[in-house]
Amino acid sequence: MRLDIHCADRIGIAQEILNILVSYQVDLKGIEVDSVNCRMYVSFPPIEFEQFQKIMPSIRLIDGVKDVRTTAFLPSEREHNELNTLLRALPDGVISIDAKGWVRLCNDAACRDLQLSEKEVIGANINNLLKGFNFTRWLEGKEVLGQTTRVEVAGEDFIADILPISVPQGVEGDVLAGAVINIKSQSRLGQQVSAFRRYGQESFATIHNFSTAMRRVVREARKMAQLEAPILITGETGTGKELLARACHYASNRSVKPFIALSCASLPDDVAESELFGYAGYEENAAPKRGVLEQADGGTVFLDEVGEMSTQLQTKLLRFLQDGTFRKVGDENEVKVNVRIIAATQKDLPAMVQEGTFREDLYYRINVLTLEIAPLRDRKADVGPLAEHFIQKYAQQNGHSVPVLSEECLRFLQDYPWPGNVRQLENAIYRAVSLLDDNELRIEHLQLPTFTHDLGYLESDFEGTLDQAVKRFEATLLRKLYPAYPSSRQLAKRLGLSHTAVANKLRDYGINRKTVKV
Repeated sequence: MRLDIHCADRIGIAQEILNILVSYQVDLKGIEVDSVNCRMYVSFPPIEFEQFQKIMPSIRLIDGVKDVRTTAFLPSEREHNELNTLLRALPDGVISIDAKGWVRLCNDAACRDLQLSEKEVIGANINNLLKGFNFTRWLEGKEVLGQTTRVEVAGEDFIADILPISVPQGVEGDVLAGAVINIKSQSRLGQQVSAFRRYGQESFATIHNFSTAMRRVVREARKMAQLEAPILITGETGTGKELLARACHYASNRSVKPFIALSCASLPDDVAESELFGYAGYEENAAPKRGVLEQADGGTVFLDEVGEMSTQLQTKLLRFLQDGTFRKVGDENEVKVNVRIIAATQKDLPAMVQEGTFREDLYYRINVLTLEIAPLRDRKADVGPLAEHFIQKYAQQNGHSVPVLSEECLRFLQDYPWPGNVRQLENAIYRAVSLLDDNELRIEHLQLPTFTHDLGYLESDFEGTLDQAVKRFEATLLRKLYPAYPSSRQLAKRLGLSHTAVANKLRDYGINRKTVKV
């Protein structure tokens, strides 16, 4: 039984309380005083209810006692169990030693690292457990300061953080009472470094969102990351769709599971199918293969340029999204996995649905949650911070001092349309910083072609007459359109010209089935 006695700060009051317990022949087990909050705690074995009814009024009659009530535990009991709970939960080994180096306390992780039982560790001298550091000399030194050093634990290298324990003695200063030692294996240290790097490279913290549009995207993405429904990320090439997808994965409950990206545009259709769903390997000399979906079980699959999927692959992906099952190529058995799909595209999927080149039902399956990343030209507030980030990154990477971005160059960067978006900006900064022999980055250091959205890239040193420029543009346009309209009649209808006029132009520019791949 334990009592919490709220009392005044008066000399002799504790003695009077203890006298009452003695008078009723109560065996005192513990006593604690909280001088700050004017409380006294006593602990004794369970007693009869009749006896308890007499003790409580007697204590309340003492001068200075304000209140008496029972309590479930003493403050020291709570602190002791709180400490033990923390020590058990820690994945790294923790050892407490006294001022002579004898172990007083250790957690389960320390016992595992030492390959000893708790009974074998408690009471042992720390110098016999951790090799490579003289704890006795350190404890007996004139100034005992915290240390981080390499030690040997059960024949393996560990990093040890050694922190002294000091007990305040008022005007006399502090007295050394021992030390706490935190030991960390190389593998554990590697895991933490990897987690830190992963957070630094693939979290929302790395996404520059100074513009209103980008702040909204990141804010919505943080919320969507906690959900399980598919996400469709749209935006032009180079806007950072995969970076956003990775941030969503590592902010979700799936973060400890794999994140695997598959580009639907870079692989032939049959290869993309086996990459996504796997291969049974029943044919002679063919080994079975786990597909991306199976490898990412419990995690996230990022399908880049999903608009490039063939109709056959779209159908098989739709089946998977419906019930989480699929068949490997060449197999009749179904495989079931738990995978979240994040898809991305720069194409106009609604228009493709209207044209019949993208399945409408698949579109609605992957378009449950949508994030649209605006092009860099529409979020100028992000250009400056991104440029500064890339300048610092590549200057440090190349061992150069970080150059200053001139005001004129900054305005130029903000006004440039960036058809390649963030990727193009990064490449331009990388090239400029790598070749820079100055401490200031100016416009002339950037090798960027002139660009307009109507005509695309233009050579800055334009030569020739307007008629010649018009003909060059006309020839380029006809070459681009000819594969989709491979006859002069079709092309004439598309351009609103006569068949004869288009036929003459095709002949003048040498455009035909032989010169243009249809």
